[in-house]
Amino acid sequence: MADRVYPKQATNGTAAATNPSFPATKAQQYGASRPVYRPQPERHRYRRSCCSCCLWTTIAILVLILIAAVASAILYVLYRPHRPTFTVSSLKISALNVTSASKLITNINLNVTAKNPNKKVVYSYNPITVALVTDDDIAIGEGSFGSFVHGTKNTTLLKAAITSSNQELDDASAAKLKKALKSKKGLPLKIKLDTKVEAKMGALKTPKVGIRVVCEGIKATAPKAKLATTASTSNAKCKVDLRLKIWKWTL
Repeated sequence: MADRVYPKQATNGTAAATNPSFPATKAQQYGASRPVYRPQPERHRYRRSCCSCCLWTTIAILVLILIAAVASAILYVLYRPHRPTFTVSSLKISALNVTSASKLITNINLNVTAKNPNKKVVYSYNPITVALVTDDDIAIGEGSFGSFVHGTKNTTLLKAAITSSNQELDDASAAKLKKALKSKKGLPLKIKLDTKVEAKMGALKTPKVGIRVVCEGIKATAPKAKLATTASTSNAKCKVDLRLKIWKWTL
């Protein structure tokens, strides 16, 4: 009787051989290499809120400008404000000399007339600084007027002493001054007044704003034999300008 032959059971190695593995599909390969998704914070909401904020800020500024313009128009119609006027009444020179060492000695008395042409507006001035310079902006001397209240339809005479003692000049400036003082035409001078002023219209008050008054057309001659001379101011004209300071710029 023939022996029956039984097949041997497959081991692990043979099982792997009998059951071959198939290569991974493209979808499986892409899924294995794809990085893990991490959601990013949404920025469009932040941008949208910033845009809305800028829009409302712009609208608010425009509304304030419109309100200010309307208020200014109403005040102008009610009060008809006009700028004050300034004129140089006299400029008496007791000393105006350049020494051999290029030093300037000045002693000048200045009178300026200020007029308020308004019927319903009162001006209140801070102390006023006075600078006397040539047309070439060579400093001659400095002085000041005190603070004062300028009533309606009022004329005020302002007096100041302009002095400088042994003010050093560069050679070029000293030469120009000496030549101009000897000229028959006289030395052209300018007066600069700087201050802050507040306007009152009934119960209303404006913030104090800077103004500059520049007076040109003055001709001065040096005194002789210790006799004071009077500068020519017949052609002098004064201009009043507002000086608005925005951050670092003065307009």
